[in-house]
Amino acid sequence: MTRLIFCAVVVAILTPWEVHGQAGRRGDVQDANTASEKDLLSVPGITPMLAKDILGRRPFLTMIELDKLLATSLSPEQRGNVYRRLFVQINLNTASDAEILLIPGLGNRMLHEFQEYRPYRAMAQFRREIGKYVDDKEVARLEQYVFVPIDLNTATDADILSIPGLGQRMLREFKEYRPYKAMQQFRREIGKYVDDKEVARLERYVTIN
Repeated sequence: MTRLIFCAVVVAILTPWEVHGQAGRRGDVQDANTASEKDLLSVPGITPMLAKDILGRRPFLTMIELDKLLATSLSPEQRGNVYRRLFVQINLNTASDAEILLIPGLGNRMLHEFQEYRPYRAMAQFRREIGKYVDDKEVARLEQYVFVPIDLNTATDADILSIPGLGQRMLREFKEYRPYKAMQQFRREIGKYVDDKEVARLERYVTIN
């Protein structure tokens, strides 16, 4: 009986932060899809021409797309320095090995640890599991590069607002059409307020469970 009560308490404690996805909290790393031209130019290695190329090619739906663009002008070492300040967050559950390894300072050992705990259901799970291998400062640094998709029907306001570039107006629109039955419904309804490119960018961060 005591054991059952203990388990119930653990479930009650863990459930709120295990069932919601979020985008990782950002510090020094800017989102390549929402950064202004001024912000892009503040990144060492980003020239005015590259900044215009980035703005013209957005949104990047994978980090690989941004890397291919920058590879035409920058060496691997130069791109690595750029990614310390500019990145397209990757989906912890679906990102390829190549995409994960674009995170600066992340080698094959941590690649394995990233993948071991799939599927992730929340950023809190990522912090807990990766925190077994690195200190809190490094967990916070790595968190900037990743996200766990939010459930459109159950995500909290804070979860939705963690999506880069999403403010109060779009928060209201996200919630207005609940319950969502399919992603096509999300595209149709949110497409009333933003263009197809922005719908595609936002869709990266969401799911329907």
